[in-house]
Amino acid sequence: MPRKARIVVPKTPHHIRQRGHNRQTVFAHDEDYQYDLENLFEWKKEFDCRVYAWCLMTNHVHLIIQPGGSTEGLSQLMKRLAGRQTRYVNRLEQRTGSLWEGRFKSSPIETDTYLLACCRYIELNPVRARMVVRPEDYLWSSYRMKTGLQEPKGKRGQIYFSENKPVSFDSQVRIMTGTIQGDKYHAKEGENRSAEDATPHQTARA
Repeated sequence: MPRKARIVVPKTPHHIRQRGHNRQTVFAHDEDYQYDLENLFEWKKEFDCRVYAWCLMTNHVHLIIQPGGSTEGLSQLMKRLAGRQTRYVNRLEQRTGSLWEGRFKSSPIETDTYLLACCRYIELNPVRARMVVRPEDYLWSSYRMKTGLQEPKGKRGQIYFSENKPVSFDSQVRIMTGTIQGDKYHAKEGENRSAEDATPHQTARA
């Protein structure tokens, strides 16, 4: 049975989700997260894509990416990211096989209002998962850069601001920072992480 064709709309942001194989750990150490983000910043320009938001969780990723005029750019970028991260982890852990669970999932975001809502949803993921109390406490999402709490590191990090400042960026910051203290997703002591964001597999690396 042929695979269902992916719907990609040129010059439109897309919410991207990709999960580790069997929900196993993808990012075990800080260097793993950093390597993936560096590749994202480096290769997005090569494939004519813009990045609006990201959140790298332990066993899956959320991205908002806008392809350029060609619908192939998004798939090419995700293929490059997945392949490089797989080779990187397999080499370090002396293993073989797939790091990811099938193809990435994507859905177009067709309005600015929905774009802001998706960015907020993505950057609050660590809070909903009870990994941190506040979104600014999580190092591997776009929240800290957007709110000025973290400066881009190096030439690759500067790409996010110099070329990919999101539509209605200032509005997004106001929405997120203005409501965050009373947000229902703030972690409560004693509550468990969600099943999706839990870490079921421990890496063999020291």
